[in-house]
Amino acid sequence: MFLDNSNHLSVIKALYFNGSIGCSEVSKITGFSIPNAQKNLTELIEEGIVIEKGFASSKGGRKPILYALVPDKFYTLSVAVDQFITKIGLVNLDNEFIGEVEYLKFNLYDKAATTDSLIRKINGFITKLTIDTTKICAIGISVPGFVDVEKGVNKNFLKDTGKSLRDYIAENTGYPTFMDNDSSAIALAELKFGIGRTKKEIMVLNIGWGIGLGMIVKGEIFRGFSGFAGEFSHIPLFKNEKICNCGKRGCLETEASLILIEQQADEAIKNGQSTTIIPDRKGHTSINSVITEAKNGDELAIKLISNAGYQIGRALAVLIHIMNPQTIVLSGKGSEAGKLWLAPIQQALNELCIPVLLNDSEVVLSTLGSNAQLIGSAALVIENIESITF
Repeated sequence: MFLDNSNHLSVIKALYFNGSIGCSEVSKITGFSIPNAQKNLTELIEEGIVIEKGFASSKGGRKPILYALVPDKFYTLSVAVDQFITKIGLVNLDNEFIGEVEYLKFNLYDKAATTDSLIRKINGFITKLTIDTTKICAIGISVPGFVDVEKGVNKNFLKDTGKSLRDYIAENTGYPTFMDNDSSAIALAELKFGIGRTKKEIMVLNIGWGIGLGMIVKGEIFRGFSGFAGEFSHIPLFKNEKICNCGKRGCLETEASLILIEQQADEAIKNGQSTTIIPDRKGHTSINSVITEAKNGDELAIKLISNAGYQIGRALAVLIHIMNPQTIVLSGKGSEAGKLWLAPIQQALNELCIPVLLNDSEVVLSTLGSNAQLIGSAALVIENIESITF
């Protein structure tokens, strides 16, 4: 496959992010005239990249033809890194995962978690694939920390090579690589495949080992002057003297992260509190077990999530007064707890927000599930498809 036509790439992007659509929709999204959009669609059909997918409904007259990408024409390799687990998946042009998503232990706080060890995990995944690996067009990777998207540098993690993390991965895997912050990737997924398709002023909360924030303003990812906007975890809300991972005291993360919930569960169990949460052999409680038991009605588990949710709500009250968002989307690993977050967050907002602002904002759960970061990492490739040489 050889693609060097920027118009073709714009059409591919439009179809990837919007599914089966007609020529007029392609024209609207790309800005091409309808004849030009049709010309590019026809050329892409001839190249075997686009197919006709039946007809759209019509209120009268001729039904428009729908067009879609050929799903297996090429793939993206999606890598989603959090502080303790790395997920890797292969994604086709229907935004579907091919085969199983692989979950790999990779503790970013461990000295053994080097860039080379991450690359070995990525290359190991690739070698096990049964598809033609020449069809992988690029790698999209999202990582926690301060990520300089332009330089491909993570200022917090995986700095051991002294080189651009993005470029080093590309050099050692053989595939073009695109990199972003984990919360920004989740926001991109929400923008392209979630609630962002209908609403343009959105705050996407990444409830994880920290509390990240991806901001969508006027339908685009907002990064701030230096590209590091959204460090929600480090809003200094508390006088608790707890030292955060950032080195400061009293950050939101010290009262409302998944790590804290695990620690609080451990302490409560050691103190003899009755609960159905079962620690592992080392006496450590996983967030998965807390969420599972909270859904099953365990009092302690519900209390831990509710307490964290209320503190998150306090921080969101500040955000609402500053940004006046239309919608706040709860995503990330913690969102697996679902509706358990909504009541305590709403309670804090009701107590602390000016009604005229709160009435215009809603808090909802993401519909993208636990793979939102992986979806965003794959979307990162297609978003930058013009930079790929096919």
